[in-house]
Amino acid sequence: MRISQLEGRRVALWGWGREGRAAYRVLRQRLPDLPLTLFCPEAEAAGAREETGGALEVRSDVTGQALAAFEVVIKSPGISPYGEAAQAAARSGTRFIGGTSLWFAEHANADGVVRDTVCVTGTKGKSTTTSLLAHLLRASGARTGLVGNIGLPLLEALDPQPAPQYWAVELSSYQTGDVARSGARPQVAIVLNLFPEHLDWHGSEQRYIADKLRLVTAAMPRIAVLNAADPHLAALELPETEIVWFNQPAGWHMVGEVVHRGAQAVFDTSDTPLPGRHNRGNLCAVLAAIEALGLDAVALAPAVQSFRPLPNRLQTLGLRGNLRFVNDSISTTPHASLAALECFRGERIALLVGGHDRGLDWHDFVAHMGADQPPVEIVTMGANGPRIHALLQPLADAGRFGLHAAGDLPEAVRLACNALGREGGVVLLSPGAPSFGAYRDYVARGRHFAELAGFDPDAITAIPGLGIA
Repeated sequence: MRISQLEGRRVALWGWGREGRAAYRVLRQRLPDLPLTLFCPEAEAAGAREETGGALEVRSDVTGQALAAFEVVIKSPGISPYGEAAQAAARSGTRFIGGTSLWFAEHANADGVVRDTVCVTGTKGKSTTTSLLAHLLRASGARTGLVGNIGLPLLEALDPQPAPQYWAVELSSYQTGDVARSGARPQVAIVLNLFPEHLDWHGSEQRYIADKLRLVTAAMPRIAVLNAADPHLAALELPETEIVWFNQPAGWHMVGEVVHRGAQAVFDTSDTPLPGRHNRGNLCAVLAAIEALGLDAVALAPAVQSFRPLPNRLQTLGLRGNLRFVNDSISTTPHASLAALECFRGERIALLVGGHDRGLDWHDFVAHMGADQPPVEIVTMGANGPRIHALLQPLADAGRFGLHAAGDLPEAVRLACNALGREGGVVLLSPGAPSFGAYRDYVARGRHFAELAGFDPDAITAIPGLGIA
């Protein structure tokens, strides 16, 4: 649905975060006379009325009946469409879309393809992968937009002048279905991996995987770049889409620390700034996508040396005495915490885990702590901290690692520093859980961690290259 097609319809906004504000500004610019209603929590209502000068009706009674009074509801990504109110309104005919859907519909050509656009999704590594993609495209001399879930809502980059030659778009599982609903087809879509995540939003692991895969199963990109090592992806059949596989010997893949294109050794990643072997492996996905756009990926690969890692993602803050502090606040699944531990294998690690409890299964994490080389200390915290602590207690009793329980992040940092003691080591914040409740988001959690470690939080939060350049 294009923005012009909203003319004359009953339209509401749902959510007044950055995405909701971006949608409001675009609609007011394109359709200044379109009546608009905003649904948001009562705590945000007064601010929304003041910010818009009373130019839209603001309501906090989010019920199925209230939503059903509108033909189209432009919903912020964090609001699940599987809630009771949304489901009731949908059964009455209300259509729910997001800013992502509007952006893709606006950029589609006559054949429905959004040319020179690469969408990136996956449970882990999508932000770094999208940023790396933009970095290498810019290294080719092309003006490139780095947008989407990474920190710049698509509607804030609806019609830039001059327009970029390429778009690198990060999509969360909340947004992939929006691309399909737009009726547009990305030129290239990358799916990196699939692990259980956001189960409170999606309702089940099966629905999460299905929603994530809608980027390739329903949006039908011209080319899908897929991870052959992921069993969910390896089983896919996409009759309307050309599939390019990475992480397999015939395509882009890693041999040790060296990136290969088939049998050709291309680039040694061992001294690159990419944090973690999984991110170096995702370089293969980026190079496959660049090649799918018709560029010389072999020639561009060495430009990874000038890449600047993203904040809150295995970000080394620095040293304080004999302690090195690493901020992986974006880690919101146990799999992410395991990947972070792998990056520091062989070092003395105090791992900080726990946060908002979404019901994710931690048994696989605990099994790895029993079978692999564990950290020397683990500090649990947050709402799911006691549950994780109880699962780890038998291993701690057997002497596998020291185990501590903290009430909050400041106590967790203090316990970790004390536990590492004079020998020192790595204080690793990789919570494996969201920050909801204690913090507004993972960025706020990472900032607080930096402060507690004695570093300037403002110096660690900027995302290099965000926007159009």
